[in-house]
Amino acid sequence: MNQTFTVTGMTCGHCEKAVTQALQQVDPQAQVVIDRSHNSVQVQSNQPRQALAAAITEEGYAVAD
Repeated sequence: MNQTFTVTGMTCGHCEKAVTQALQQVDPQAQVVIDRSHNSVQVQSNQPRQALAAAITEEGYAVAD
């Protein structure tokens, strides 16, 4: 299932890596595509949306939706 999140606070490649790793801790098979210019994180995963959003939040980034 493809899920899209609006994530604020990502400013660099390190931020992208941190978000990707956090999501892959929830689902090691997750495919993550980040577009920092649009604050967009697309995740291909069957995990619950709340679990994925919580992983992003725990890394210190704000999830808008």
